[in-house]
Amino acid sequence: MALLWVLSCLALAGFARAALPESAWGHCGVPAITPVVRGYNRIVNGEAAVAGSWPWQVSLQRNNGFHFCGGSLISENWVVTAAHCGVRKTDTVVVGAYDQDAPGQCCVLQVFKNPKFNMLTIHDDITLIKLATPAQLSDRVSPVSAHTPAVLQQVALPLLTNTQCKEFWGFRIRDVMVCAGADGASSCMGDSGGPLVCQKDGAWNLVGIVSWGSSTCDTKTPGVYAKATKLRDWINSILEAN
Repeated sequence: MALLWVLSCLALAGFARAALPESAWGHCGVPAITPVVRGYNRIVNGEAAVAGSWPWQVSLQRNNGFHFCGGSLISENWVVTAAHCGVRKTDTVVVGAYDQDAPGQCCVLQVFKNPKFNMLTIHDDITLIKLATPAQLSDRVSPVSAHTPAVLQQVALPLLTNTQCKEFWGFRIRDVMVCAGADGASSCMGDSGGPLVCQKDGAWNLVGIVSWGSSTCDTKTPGVYAKATKLRDWINSILEAN
């Protein structure tokens, strides 16, 4: 299972509602089992999570059971992950993966890769997966909020500006990306597609999708994420049409 990355934000503003009605989202981003984020003001890297406390985290697996990427449940029918993961219809989405008694397996009905995705530049690194049957929601399986914040006013962790991130990655950083880390924590292989989330009023909101970073998982180099705010319109267009 991929390492779990969590970013706790102090203040967010400018929330933009998704185009779907509120009833379609329910209480997204509010886990029934409270997560434990040690020290609050930090990324959690490799620490054991309280079972079921990140109920939107999914494991994407090949038909031989090999975990190749993470993802986030954004409704009972939809999962968001990274385009570079190369999801296939033959893959399996495992929900409730931290529930050792009964993780659920869902088949893939459709894969929607952002047509702007570029493997060379890793721009627009996002894919939406429509499940063949709805995920069975429970205390340990529930969606993250896709009501992504339009503006991050203040954060409790090194969420780098693009100017700062370019000091590490140069011209590769674009406005469709957001950088975090470089302070003793890092994402790594197998984390791709997983969520970067931040909390407001008790609800966790999707801010980024693990995209790329140091090939050696260097904890002094920031990880790069697809910026959910920049991809919100595309997400909404796919959900509305399907």
